[in-house]
Amino acid sequence: MNPVIGLDISKEESHGQAFLARGKPFRGTFHFEHTRDGLANLHQVLKDVESASKQRPLLILEATGHYQSPVVQFLEEHHYVYIVINPLISNRLRKSQLRKVKTDAADAYLLGELYYKEEFEPFKKRGVQLLNLRYLTRQYDSLSKMCVQTKLQFQAVLDQVFPAYKGVFGAMYSGVSLRFLSEFPTSYSVLQTDENTLKAKMKELLSSKRGRSEDWINQRIQRLLDAAKQNPFQQTMYASHLINLKVLITLILQYQEHLTELEQNIDALAEEIEEYELIQSIPGIGHKIAATILSEIGEVDRFDHPKKLVAFAGIDPSVFASGKFTATRNRITKRGSRQLRYALVMAVQCGLIRSRNTRLKEFYERKRSEGKPHKVALVACANKLVHWLHAILKSKKAFRLA
Repeated sequence: MNPVIGLDISKEESHGQAFLARGKPFRGTFHFEHTRDGLANLHQVLKDVESASKQRPLLILEATGHYQSPVVQFLEEHHYVYIVINPLISNRLRKSQLRKVKTDAADAYLLGELYYKEEFEPFKKRGVQLLNLRYLTRQYDSLSKMCVQTKLQFQAVLDQVFPAYKGVFGAMYSGVSLRFLSEFPTSYSVLQTDENTLKAKMKELLSSKRGRSEDWINQRIQRLLDAAKQNPFQQTMYASHLINLKVLITLILQYQEHLTELEQNIDALAEEIEEYELIQSIPGIGHKIAATILSEIGEVDRFDHPKKLVAFAGIDPSVFASGKFTATRNRITKRGSRQLRYALVMAVQCGLIRSRNTRLKEFYERKRSEGKPHKVALVACANKLVHWLHAILKSKKAFRLA
């Protein structure tokens, strides 16, 4: 016998269907919640299947993000082998059926049948270290995007309150710049305060770790006074703008603080991984990109050929041919890891800047000379980069330009 249990994972609950062999379902569909009692019920079903088949059952489930975490952790703790498949695979089988049925029980039954029709490899667990790194890099990416959106909202409000303030500090989003603006958000508040008080406030807000000279402070105060005099909004008509400005400044400062903390944790965790330094030997790959690439790839042993890693990144070209027609404009599939795909493109762009990566630059120029558009050449370079990464991770040897 070859027992298997198909699990359809949902939020806080799941449905399952056990099979003793191909075409031999065991009992009916069962349901359990993602609680201690619910997982105990799942364990009892597993024992019943094992008793009936004299063999430990294998479990098959779709990738559902964090919804599957309680079930996966339970299976790992009890040393059960399981398979996690791409939902596109099960969806393809569902569409091949004439009847249109979509229920949790039907999906669990479908997953069990799918196991006997396809050849799957058991799930290879990534190291806890790599998983922690992936969670941190994804959280960093998410917070960065939220910070960018907050900055855009801040710019829109500042344009209606104190647009000339943008030229006062070299870095408008530095801590001292944002905190000073929070204290003096309008031209009126600046002009009503004497110059010595403004200088004293700036000295107070400056970080003790990074002292500034009197000339630097005097220069910024003079810029501030000139900007306040030229500002078309001496006093804002809408008090709501001032409230929004202070709220957005607080949010930006908090995002910056959290991002700095996350970056430190990512660097500390990544430095414990041997391959972290190795892949940085490729010009264009820095600390942040290296951490993202490593965390998204995980265990490189999962990919026995570079093309499989290319497909995982979603930069493999789609193919469409029917009869005498063969498509000539084939877009990339984009069915893999979005974070890995973005990191690869960023690494290519960094490598091409000032020809840091001469091998990649030569390859890019060759593709352009063949008539390929810029973006097509970039994707081709990303494909080439994946092959280099696969070789480095497999051989544990640094990259060589020549």
